[in-house]
Amino acid sequence: MRILAVSRSYLPTLGGIETTTDALARAWAAAGHEVTIATETPGASPEQAGIAVLRRPSRGALLDATRRADLVWHNHLSLRAAWTLALAPRPWVITHQSWLRAEDGGLGALFRLKRAIARLGRNVAISRAIAADLPMTTELIPNPYRDEMFRDRGQPRPYDLAFLGRLVSVKGAGVLLEALGRLKAEGRTPRLLMMGDGPDRERLQAQARSLGVAEQIEMAGALQGEALVGGLNAAKILLVPSLYNEPFGIVALEGIACGCVVVASAGGGLPEAVGPCGLTFRNGDPAALARCIAELLADPGRQAMLREGAARHLSAFTASAVAARYLALFESLLRR
Repeated sequence: MRILAVSRSYLPTLGGIETTTDALARAWAAAGHEVTIATETPGASPEQAGIAVLRRPSRGALLDATRRADLVWHNHLSLRAAWTLALAPRPWVITHQSWLRAEDGGLGALFRLKRAIARLGRNVAISRAIAADLPMTTELIPNPYRDEMFRDRGQPRPYDLAFLGRLVSVKGAGVLLEALGRLKAEGRTPRLLMMGDGPDRERLQAQARSLGVAEQIEMAGALQGEALVGGLNAAKILLVPSLYNEPFGIVALEGIACGCVVVASAGGGLPEAVGPCGLTFRNGDPAALARCIAELLADPGRQAMLREGAARHLSAFTASAVAARYLALFESLLRR
């Protein structure tokens, strides 16, 4: 099968869409399929058998790639690339990685257009939360995590807590610090490893000082590769306190794979990623987050119980498992 994968953003940029495209493309190529990735992201691409990368392709090159393909997959809808299917019709699969609406929840002209055009393809939602928000029938196929990379090293865990994400307000690091302040008032001082960077770093440091919890926190900055795996393996509990409703939550899967129990916001698709391996709390509620942390720290047996289901839960989110589900969908469309 010749698959054209359209991913507006791709490696070396790092993010959920980028790593998902890479993981699935490599799995499809390993299964013997020919994959071409079309992206607007500049940069160099390492040689990968069975995978070609078109960076910022011209309109002609994009149309040629569509004509050569048996099937076109958009990892999130790209109107900039969809026009080729009018000239070279192919089975078209669209994976919705986020809410198909504006940040304020409204539907402006652009989102109404996207929703109308998406009906022309076969739609995939990465979570039940996204599926419920879409105005058309969808397949439910979650995103994979990089199972070849994220693993439990069986090492000591000197930190009670970890946070992994960009230091921006919507990721909820401020709520986490408020929860630490509440715990300190109760005589609890868990150690926190914060992994990530962003424009709110100085504001969060000032907030930590004002709450009297700065000495409990190590700011590790942005980590990648094995350093990131090591950071997750150094903590008992991974906190994902997003203020907004996350579409899914690969970071939760990464933490679970590294042996963490996860405490995450209850909105959106995060609970689907956490599964039976953690707790959830109401978005933006520092008191509820503090209660979850206190409950787990006081009960190591509860932590162990939540870790017991990790292998079974993660088996549905490996790159090979998710890639196989896509291939089954692709093949059913081609048979038609």
